[in-house]
Amino acid sequence: FFFQAQDGIRDPLWSRGLGDVYKRQVGSYELLHGIAHYEVDPQHTANSAIVDLELAPTNKRGQVEFESDFVMLHPTNPSRGNGAILYDVVNRGTKTVLTFNSVPRSQDPMMPVEPGNGFLLRKGYTVIFGGWQADVPPTPGLIGMRVPEALDEQGQPLEGKILCWFQEQEAQASQWQLLSHKDHLPHPPADPDEAEAQMFVKDHPNDTGQTIPRDQWRIARRGTFEQEPEPYHVFMESGFQPGRIYELVYTTRGSRILGLGFAAMRDMVSFLKYGSTSEGNPCAGALNRAHAFGQSQSGRFLRTYLYTGINTDEAGRQALDGLIPHVAGGMKGEFNLRFGQPSKDICYVLPGLFPCSDSLQIDPLTGTGDSLLDSTRQKSHLPKIIFTNTSAEYWRGDAALIHTNLENKTDLPEDSEYVRRYHFSGTQHGVGFFPLEEVRESDGWRGQQLFSCMDYSPLLRSVLQNLDNWVAAGTSPPPSRHPRLEDGSAQESKDVMPSFAKLPGLNPPERLARAQRLDYGPELEQGRTVVLPAVQGEQFPAFVSRLNEDLNEIAGIRLPELAVPLATYTGWNLRHPERGNPNLFHGISGGLAGSTIPFPATRKQRESSSDPRLSIEERYPSREDYLQRLRESGKALVAEGYLLEEDIERIVQRTAKIWEAFTS
Repeated sequence: FFFQAQDGIRDPLWSRGLGDVYKRQVGSYELLHGIAHYEVDPQHTANSAIVDLELAPTNKRGQVEFESDFVMLHPTNPSRGNGAILYDVVNRGTKTVLTFNSVPRSQDPMMPVEPGNGFLLRKGYTVIFGGWQADVPPTPGLIGMRVPEALDEQGQPLEGKILCWFQEQEAQASQWQLLSHKDHLPHPPADPDEAEAQMFVKDHPNDTGQTIPRDQWRIARRGTFEQEPEPYHVFMESGFQPGRIYELVYTTRGSRILGLGFAAMRDMVSFLKYGSTSEGNPCAGALNRAHAFGQSQSGRFLRTYLYTGINTDEAGRQALDGLIPHVAGGMKGEFNLRFGQPSKDICYVLPGLFPCSDSLQIDPLTGTGDSLLDSTRQKSHLPKIIFTNTSAEYWRGDAALIHTNLENKTDLPEDSEYVRRYHFSGTQHGVGFFPLEEVRESDGWRGQQLFSCMDYSPLLRSVLQNLDNWVAAGTSPPPSRHPRLEDGSAQESKDVMPSFAKLPGLNPPERLARAQRLDYGPELEQGRTVVLPAVQGEQFPAFVSRLNEDLNEIAGIRLPELAVPLATYTGWNLRHPERGNPNLFHGISGGLAGSTIPFPATRKQRESSSDPRLSIEERYPSREDYLQRLRESGKALVAEGYLLEEDIERIVQRTAKIWEAFTS
């Protein structure tokens, strides 16, 4: 393993704009862009769980070689840092941990790294943005990985069935779809004219799709031969209708060894923790612990990493000491699968949902018992873990599965010496922004309600500080906090949703999506899906938080904005009719959107609209009274350990702007 710096991209950074205290304590930071080169032993037990590793070509030493991009942000004087690595499991090649610094996630991978409020830098973290995903497109600025393909006995690429999933998000039908998820590297067909290839369409994720006749669509090139060397698209003359769900099953050729992404993260943090100066480690002797943060797709990567049990390196050492799988719900993903698509994020087609919990969980239908952590426990290198989810993952139908006993629908045991589980109440999948948006600038989505403006980044900052204290000093984090069956704060989503019909102009859907059992055939444990599409089985229960009279959630960690509300905040938002399928949650395939439904400003407005919620003027005598209540709510969270004191005034200042907008 070694680093290769790219010419001209090693610069001292950020002595600007972060304050004298920051400069005095940690000093300047350096930003290093480069490539990490790896070798792994395909015969070593530390790598035995990587699917198809034995089918990879090897070098003269019998090792499997691969490489990944990385960006490293570390104190120019490493000894002045805090001794901790924060590994960003980048999401589809883009950086995510800058959320801790309240930096909005940019859609442009070439944007410079911004310090934001400087939280990670003031704390002295060495931040690694590490490539792990082998199908990231070669777009400048994206952080990806290059791995070998598995080969058969004749040295030829493997062939097998694959399922692609499409949902047109634009208002107009499209005739073309790429054979990949979210524009990642496509999976070419072994035979574009394959007669056995199938396409299905449906309007609800839990439905069985209707077959689209083979003569109504074809796999083809889109453009000239030079632009597309193989047929990477599917074409349908009548078009893919907005909002409808399409599934395509065909035979593909070539399978990247995706599980090497686990080894990339493991071996990079081990190198930085244990490597010497002579080996090229720029932080030799300065780092003694490592945490990983993964958001959404990359949070599911961390859950799958735990289930795979690969946190011990080839030298028998523990790699990661702490993990924050964020907004991953109860899902894993196609990160260690033959013909896998790591970008695929659809709860309702992903294989291997069960087990969902870190505690022993038994499926009453099959009698199977398992835990997300069993494989890692067996190797005695179990990290500390804080699972964090928003309301969106609960309404998607899978988040409550991480703490639910499926046999009798009771709560699973809480607060082990290794795990905490937190629900960020009233929030959506991604951080909310203000001013409110009718059409999201980031992705062009349009919902039936204004999108969520709840910013949960202050909670993440506290989670990271608690995790680091837990690992470094053994200080236990505050208790898990989420909807519970034992105290009645958790209810079935189908029983809670009708309550929203009380709001004027809001028509909640009669049918909600739920995670379900999927049978992909007998070889799934070996990393192969041989039954496509999967045979759909019974659905899992879906629990969400109970609501109060304002239709806000009562369970979980309630930010001051929710405890002292100006609106109803949800983790769901229905698709706008112009975007098709208006009875379906927006972003059901991932990236779930939430809603902000402001209270009436005055009693007169409330009465004229027949809104059952008290108006803002009936709740709070004045702006000053409202802001003081916010401060008191923030102080209570600080005392409980769920919020940092430095964030109270940030929340007050931000919410003061929302007050002005909602009362003007």
